[in-house]
Amino acid sequence: MNTRPSKIVCVGRSYADHVKELNNAMPDRPILFIKPPSSLIGLNDGISWNPAWGSCHFECELVLRIDQPLKGETDPEQALKAIGAVTLGLDLTMRDLQNDLKTKGHPWERAKAFDGACVLADWVDLSEITDWQETKFTFHINDELRQDGNTALLMFTIGDLLTDINQVFSLEPGDVIMTGSPAGVGPLHSGDQLKMTLKGATQDFVWETFVKA
Repeated sequence: MNTRPSKIVCVGRSYADHVKELNNAMPDRPILFIKPPSSLIGLNDGISWNPAWGSCHFECELVLRIDQPLKGETDPEQALKAIGAVTLGLDLTMRDLQNDLKTKGHPWERAKAFDGACVLADWVDLSEITDWQETKFTFHINDELRQDGNTALLMFTIGDLLTDINQVFSLEPGDVIMTGSPAGVGPLHSGDQLKMTLKGATQDFVWETFVKA
């Protein structure tokens, strides 16, 4: 499916260790925000940002593609059936800008929804995911492990995330869900070589990109 998403729904603070590393409050329900389709780029485009905005942080996440429409679904098992494919992606965050906006009580779309802020790898067939409760992935910079993700550590299961999202947003075929980042986030630097690895049922899926900024 090559349908461009109508929206990219992102989940914030979904791993407790990431919440702690940023000194944020623990949520009692999923924190949601949206990236527009214009923020979406592929790995081959490379990563860049306006240096005047300050430090750009990586957040590697498991990403879902919705292939069946969902509206008001409350059953997590039924919601999972709407997923058509998975991949890994980078939720890029202008951290200095975000912190400044949060301090002022302003929305922080400028820091999360800019052009190029959503970097997605190629979609992987759903058959590679045998257990939504324990799907693993890693993120390396210059061959150094920086993030080690496992959905077993999510504070809200994938099914629960989808049903919570679906009470707010109807989901259409092609829509993208970014499920949140584990701990280990940090700044990117010009020339960094990035590698994301999804642990599939039959093989590891490895994608690489680079930082142009």
